[in-house]
Amino acid sequence: MRLGLTVGYSGRGMGMPVDLILEAERLGFDSVWTAEAYGSDAITPLAWVGAQTTRIRLGTAIMQIPARTPAMCAMTAMTLDALSGGRFILGLGPSGPQVVEGWHGVRYGKPLARTREYIQIIRSILKREKPVEFHGEEYDLPYTGAGATGVGKPLKSILHGRADLPIYTAAISPAGVKTAAEVADGFFPIWMSPEKWSVFAPCVEEGFKKAGGGKSLANFDVAPFVTCVVGDDLEKCRSAVKPMLALYIGGMGARGKNFYNDYAKRLGYEEAAVRVQDAFLAGDRGAAVAAVPDALVDEVALVGPRERIRDRVAVWKASPVGTMCLGTSQLEAVRTVAELVL
Repeated sequence: MRLGLTVGYSGRGMGMPVDLILEAERLGFDSVWTAEAYGSDAITPLAWVGAQTTRIRLGTAIMQIPARTPAMCAMTAMTLDALSGGRFILGLGPSGPQVVEGWHGVRYGKPLARTREYIQIIRSILKREKPVEFHGEEYDLPYTGAGATGVGKPLKSILHGRADLPIYTAAISPAGVKTAAEVADGFFPIWMSPEKWSVFAPCVEEGFKKAGGGKSLANFDVAPFVTCVVGDDLEKCRSAVKPMLALYIGGMGARGKNFYNDYAKRLGYEEAAVRVQDAFLAGDRGAAVAAVPDALVDEVALVGPRERIRDRVAVWKASPVGTMCLGTSQLEAVRTVAELVL
């Protein structure tokens, strides 16, 4: 099992935990991952990190698909990959309707069809076998629709990219996981329980079967985000994780259109997921946080004293996870998990 370090996206201010990233690189972490929501972007901070590191791979978890055309995404990926000496990993996600339509001002449409076509176009650009032409349900290249000039022509990238540049997608819904297993090189479940791989297994296998070519977990990376808080006070450590879970389960989406809430239910926390969402949407964030079960935190995160984390790491190492994307602000956590895993 490899280790990645997630550094997320900005709050009100912009900064990067450079010391933490450099320590992770020194300890042998495989990758560092940035993100974006509706503040800082994922690429600019990653370029900053790439300029200050030499070995650690640079990934986006994730770049929002509706925010960029496939060609622009490929251009960005090829550029950062070239400047970093082949260290870039392209992590993509469809985002949700609130951000897609509310922030980017484009229709949410069919996110899985968009993901499939987006990756197909990017791979064609990277291969440079011929000028790129694609006419699908979501993308039309060259554009031939309303208002077209008629002079658009298929083009081939000036920059020679890496045809085997890895592409990951964020996915937790059954259909999203199937699509990831079919068209991507790995996927990010935002969190997962190592004991409950059965939640994903049938969808992953179905995606592999559709992809063909002997695709399997041997060449497909399962890369969940795992929050880690080291400390002697277990309850205090759990309390540091619960607000994030409450935000996603309760507030990342409207009632009836929250993928994270649905996912928590599939993990076996149906009643708790309802309570968290009810409290969050009623404006009582304190009650939403309090409704997050200790058991859920214990399954999806690494919390508590070193000995307890050691026991949980053993469970993670026995699971199909290929890359544990560690989320932490603690040097102690980075060092502890590195000692237990690497």
